Amino acid sequence: MKLKFYLIILVAFGSFAFCTEYISYFNPPEYFPKPEYDFSKNQLSKEKIELGRALFYDPILSKDNTISCASCHSPYNAFAHTDHDLSHGINDEIGTRNAPALFNLAWHKTFMWDGAINHLDMQALAPISHPKEMDESLKNVVEKLQSKKIYPSLFHQAFQDSLITGEHVLKALSQFQLTLVSANSKYDEVEKGLAQFSEQEENGYLLFQKNCNSCHTEPLFSNQTFANNGLPVDTTLNDFGKWMITKVSSDSLRFKVPTLRNLSFTYPYMHDGRFRKLNQVLNHYTKGISKSPTLAKELKNGIQLKPNEKIDLIAFLLTLDDKKFVFDQKHQFPKEILFKK
Repeated sequence: MKLKFYLIILVAFGSFAFCTEYISYFNPPEYFPKPEYDFSKNQLSKEKIELGRALFYDPILSKDNTISCASCHSPYNAFAHTDHDLSHGINDEIGTRNAPALFNLAWHKTFMWDGAINHLDMQALAPISHPKEMDESLKNVVEKLQSKKIYPSLFHQAFQDSLITGEHVLKALSQFQLTLVSANSKYDEVEKGLAQFSEQEENGYLLFQKNCNSCHTEPLFSNQTFANNGLPVDTTLNDFGKWMITKVSSDSLRFKVPTLRNLSFTYPYMHDGRFRKLNQVLNHYTKGISKSPTLAKELKNGIQLKPNEKIDLIAFLLTLDDKKFVFDQKHQFPKEILFKK
């Protein structure tokens, strides 16, 4: 019977999934859904993850060697950016959207606010090549990495090849980001039967299930789709979301539904960072909805919340904060690697 059980598990998740090394770096709770990422094409290893971590924090990925991935995705902000409404790049260039939080990425089918990228292994190409972000080419990145004493050795340890390639750069970055799993909030403790909500948090949870769960679906708190949430268009940015990619009218003003985990660390909110406080977000949904043909059907009449209900809802949302994840040293700057350069 035991052999039959393990065979079923291996078929469901891939034979690599339950090896000791895999579990030590990617071990989400059992109530999480099956990941979308195909680990069989980029199997996790300590060496690849540590290489990806070094690359994530190294400004060598940018044209003038001043901007790293972590410049806009700080570990202390759940890998988001709170200093600016919009992302900042080399030469103080200002981007067009807020830098989203980076965690639980193994469950994403698409990336970016407009879904322009459909695979995590390709996602890093967007900020690396964007003229208002890193403004660099992958070819130049590879050449710069090859010239540094530390990287050929790290790539050899990770891929058994000291000749650096663009594919390996991207896969290493994916490896590190796949380990950024946030699943240790109070909400998760309740799910595991290790804690209980307070009365106020429980009231907020019921309000969440009634008003928010259809888009911000548990336990990831996003259904990974795109929606028009009724934000008036910023007339400076003129950003129409997914329509900018597809040019399909039904995609106008539809942006990717973000996760609600770690909201205390990931402000400002929305694709353009227009709100800095959660009560501003709730005020938008109760009395700030802008009607348009593509408005999500769930928001046609707005969301009805009394003042005390807003407080209860925020109390629940705060149970999604995961301080263990935010302050986990194994995700932070790898000084033991990069200071050797």
